[in-house]
Amino acid sequence: MKFGVLVFPGSNCDRDIAMVVRDLLRQPTRMVWHEDSDLSDLDVVIIPGGFSYGDYLRCGAIARFSPALQATLKHAEQGKFVLGVCNGFQVLTEAGLLPGALVRNRNLHFICDRVALRVERTNLPWTQNYYPGQVVTLPIAHGEGCYYADSQTLEELETNQQVLFRYCTSAGEAIESGNPNGSLHNIAGICNRQGNVLGMMPHPERAADPILGNTEGIHLFKGLLALTGAAVA
Repeated sequence: MKFGVLVFPGSNCDRDIAMVVRDLLRQPTRMVWHEDSDLSDLDVVIIPGGFSYGDYLRCGAIARFSPALQATLKHAEQGKFVLGVCNGFQVLTEAGLLPGALVRNRNLHFICDRVALRVERTNLPWTQNYYPGQVVTLPIAHGEGCYYADSQTLEELETNQQVLFRYCTSAGEAIESGNPNGSLHNIAGICNRQGNVLGMMPHPERAADPILGNTEGIHLFKGLLALTGAAVA
């Protein structure tokens, strides 16, 4: 299985994700410069965290127009996998691959912490290595991570089971005290209707290497590999 990690001016988590899929999982991995429009050799496109184009205008607003992102739209339309993490999630909503928007955190402060998430659905490749209702801990680092959508969109997300991760307490309760940024419905990660596009604010790549003391994030990547039959080291 071949991964491609998009690299924009301002990306700062691209090497982190490449280290996970290339070095820990030993999968072919290509760094994709933002001006590259040929993604035909890739099975999975990952849009990493950071500050693409310096977050000018608003987070992800300029990245959506890059040749690499336009190619990512076609990649997703073909049913291939796309993962957007943090700024990548913001790019996916700006590009229309996922509904809603990421706005300023509830307290208007940048948050860098580890948070509890509840896994809501496990019948997709992204989450099949978790169990329903499992509470995992992943890092977050964002200033505009509050998920917002109108009431109709929220209803559709819930009805179609597109919410894959929800902020919660350590006991698994999706309540205000377990919500770090004010996201509506405690939403931390969603997928598209088909399930091949995932956007999430928490960083699974920062909880993948055993040396960090937390490997709960690597199961997201391993679940994807298991579905496709790729060998996992």
